[in-house]
Amino acid sequence: MRIRARSTSWLRATAAVIATVALVSGCSVTSPNTAADANTLTYAINGGTLSGGKMDIHSSAFQATALVMRNSFDSLVYEKADGSFVPWLATSWQISDDGLHYTFDLRHDVTFHDGEPFNAEAVKANFEHVVAPETASADAASLIGYAETGGFYAGTAVVDKYTVRVDFNRPYAPFLQAVSTAKLGFYSPATLRDNAAQLPAGGPGISVGTGPYVLTEYTPDQSIVFTANKDYNWAPEGSTHEGAPAIEKLVFRILPESSVRTGALTSGQAQIASDITPNTVGQIGDDFSIENVTMPGLPYTLFLNEAHGVFADENVRRAFALGVDIGPAVASIYQGQAKRAWSILSPATPNSYDPSLEDSWTFDPDQANALLDASGWTKRDSDGYRTKDGARLSARWLAYTPVSDANASLGDVVQSDLRKLGFEIVRDNLEIAQYYEQFNARDYDISDWSFPSVDADVLRAHLHSGGYKNGSSIVDPVVDSLLDDAVATSDPAERAALYRQLQQWNAIHVAMVPITVPTAITAYSKIIKNLSFDLYGQPLFYAASLTTTR
Repeated sequence: MRIRARSTSWLRATAAVIATVALVSGCSVTSPNTAADANTLTYAINGGTLSGGKMDIHSSAFQATALVMRNSFDSLVYEKADGSFVPWLATSWQISDDGLHYTFDLRHDVTFHDGEPFNAEAVKANFEHVVAPETASADAASLIGYAETGGFYAGTAVVDKYTVRVDFNRPYAPFLQAVSTAKLGFYSPATLRDNAAQLPAGGPGISVGTGPYVLTEYTPDQSIVFTANKDYNWAPEGSTHEGAPAIEKLVFRILPESSVRTGALTSGQAQIASDITPNTVGQIGDDFSIENVTMPGLPYTLFLNEAHGVFADENVRRAFALGVDIGPAVASIYQGQAKRAWSILSPATPNSYDPSLEDSWTFDPDQANALLDASGWTKRDSDGYRTKDGARLSARWLAYTPVSDANASLGDVVQSDLRKLGFEIVRDNLEIAQYYEQFNARDYDISDWSFPSVDADVLRAHLHSGGYKNGSSIVDPVVDSLLDDAVATSDPAERAALYRQLQQWNAIHVAMVPITVPTAITAYSKIIKNLSFDLYGQPLFYAASLTTTR
């Protein structure tokens, strides 16, 4: 097994149970080194969230949406591994001296899958769709700088047929990075006009973009099929491949259970699988390559809701953070394939991470107990939990299913360690629709997630008083000002200094407790050649091909 790892050390895992072929599909076993069809690649993904109306790139905040839909949707620019940008659907761009206007010159030869032309009107229609109230956009709206109040985005203007200008009411430095993502990709104007209400459900004739693959079949909770776009000839500048994709068909198998994805790979029923868990890496074998990418952006983090219950008290938040022995838990659960997080930004996030926070706080149950005593949680009930004024020291942890094995194990540690302090943690795992109903109402004490982003502006969504993912319910004018200033400056050193202040603020205020730096682990057969990965660890199939030998 050839292993390509970025910022990650590798240790072999202990034995794990691998799913049988019957669990995967009931089909006969094929060799893991040969494809059933030389022109078809089968990809085993998690994808459990997609069927819940999350197929729209403009309204879904899930990374699974971007993973799948990138195959059908292109961007104005492409971000290279070094953080620089090159032309894609835009041939060039200009940023005004005051940072308020981005003008893009577009290619003249691009068509959507339905034959509609790609032009300035199409760009305007898509950006208007992102900010339209009925789209109910979260991540894409944040990426474009839109907010109902206090946003940066002012509108999009058609200069001429192939020139479009995006205007802001304040300088907006993250915009180029934003328009390199799939979430600000482009639908055919015809599908925006005729199928807007159906975009979240997605499907053939609805999810219509300009990309190298056309979505031709979709069975929710089972599979998504993409067929090569024979007319495609507008890859990003510097691409190693030109023209139509070499692989004619991509079949995405939706397999939420990690063991089943691994079983599909090792049985030969899939040639690539993602979201591989650390405890199964060592069982995959030498016929496969492993790509492990340390994710940029927000680490896996626990959000302590200041506007609900016991976490309104900073002493309780600090006691929570000090009362969990995070380091050994991460080492045991991830077996060396992921690291403990010390900051609310991943070390892989360019020009922003504050390394001074490493080893800055440790497990200290004595100090945690003292903080809880100081806040009046001094009595105990019959179960040994702390009480004050007759109420138990308790926090409800809201999560959506399926909860990964690693997250479940981390939850066990948190629950057990805090139990020793007399702090009750009640875990409530809900179906995704129920979860969002309660999350949007901020009806919980704790929630948890990670969020990949190449730009530290990801903190604006999570810390700003107007941020759509502000899971800690933070309302702090100092924080808002730091975030706004970071958006408005294009100087990397100035932006880095502002983001360091935000990381330091959280280390003191403890609104968010970073746990581990996520890694994207993908395993694939050596019959796949020229497979590449983006900055988030997502495989890119455009330049890839299949062979019958390793």
